[in-house]
Amino acid sequence: MADMNRRVFLHRGTAALIGCSAAASPWLTTVTLAQGAEVLGDQRLVVVILRGAMDGLDVVRPEGDALYRSYRPNLLGEPGLPLDGFFTLHPRLGGLMPLWQAGELAFVHATSTPYRDKRSHFDGQDILEAGTGLDVLQPEVRDGWLNRMLQTVPGLSSETAYAVGRDALPLLHGAAGVRSWIPDQKLAISAQGRRLLEEVYAQDPLFHAAAMQAMDLAQSQAFEAEIHRQVEADIAMQEQDAGMQAEGQMSDAPARTKRESESEDLAAFAAGRLRGNTRIAAFSLSGWDSHRNQAQVIGGSLQALEQLILRLRQDLGDVWSNTTVLAMTEFGRTARENGNKGTDHGTGGAMLMAGGAIRGGKVHGRWPGLDEAALYDRRDLMPTTDVRSWAAWTMRGLYGLDRSVLEQAVFPGLQMGDNPGLLR
Repeated sequence: MADMNRRVFLHRGTAALIGCSAAASPWLTTVTLAQGAEVLGDQRLVVVILRGAMDGLDVVRPEGDALYRSYRPNLLGEPGLPLDGFFTLHPRLGGLMPLWQAGELAFVHATSTPYRDKRSHFDGQDILEAGTGLDVLQPEVRDGWLNRMLQTVPGLSSETAYAVGRDALPLLHGAAGVRSWIPDQKLAISAQGRRLLEEVYAQDPLFHAAAMQAMDLAQSQAFEAEIHRQVEADIAMQEQDAGMQAEGQMSDAPARTKRESESEDLAAFAAGRLRGNTRIAAFSLSGWDSHRNQAQVIGGSLQALEQLILRLRQDLGDVWSNTTVLAMTEFGRTARENGNKGTDHGTGGAMLMAGGAIRGGKVHGRWPGLDEAALYDRRDLMPTTDVRSWAAWTMRGLYGLDRSVLEQAVFPGLQMGDNPGLLR
């Protein structure tokens, strides 16, 4: 317990030491990347955690189910975009329709982690990122499934090279080494100060390593700040090009929100690394908890997600053909709307897949129906698949990991089932 308290203190203290200036933005979050081109080949994997429980029934709408609109008479606004004759896509993801038509976008419906009944964001996210089922709530479970995957690859030198924001990703906690970077870090330490810290922490390897890492990151501040500046300048230029028309005319396009711009920033930052030796990136987008006024809440979040994916595709260039993006959330939301034009915490939900490496143009999963007897607890979409199995089959297709490794080490206790043929 003493060691754990020291580690918690160290994590928080180091974050404060290197200057977490983004803490005022609650939706900003960590971006983590892992290197390993020699071992993992050319395939890239991007995992996006959608924090807050995205309403999959609103994002990928089962309009072919006769009960759908009767459950949500006041919730749905603009009509969805046709996907396959049964499902439609939320109009705020309309910019992704060219990807759907090109076979670079897919969805999984009626999927969930093993988490049931309590519907807590904290527990749900922990279980999603640990990938171990309900036993994640036991104190001895500390690592995340993506970190465990990195540990199973022989000869892989993994490095969480950059962290943008204030929140850590349990998805990548574990024995595989990680590093973090926070934008606008301000750590001015003289050579004398560094020597003093080295002496103070010389007999404490845990604190010594963290202090040295913080100072090393500070020394690279100028290089990283320049990259960040270039990303922001590029985004500003694109906004100017897109928003301006002929002199004297007004643009009827909606103004880009700060959330959209920041999501593009994260995507551009990650894409720059993925074009190099980095092979795996993970970050999260918050803002999906839509208890009231769901149309406004989810609309803004979907636009940010859309911009994130489009920016990845643009900046990755030819690398996009070897890229798979998985966007997943902790649980779904209720089938019926509530009295506040929103939805409450549910169970079954949807996940998004994108990238040139996937076999898109399809909504995967077995649809359970919306009849009250078919709902989970007579209120939620019934899960028909385990969200972990889709991630496992993705990693098997990308990196050739043995099924036994995925079912026993990466996702302990998982039964992957038949190959769904997610990748090209």
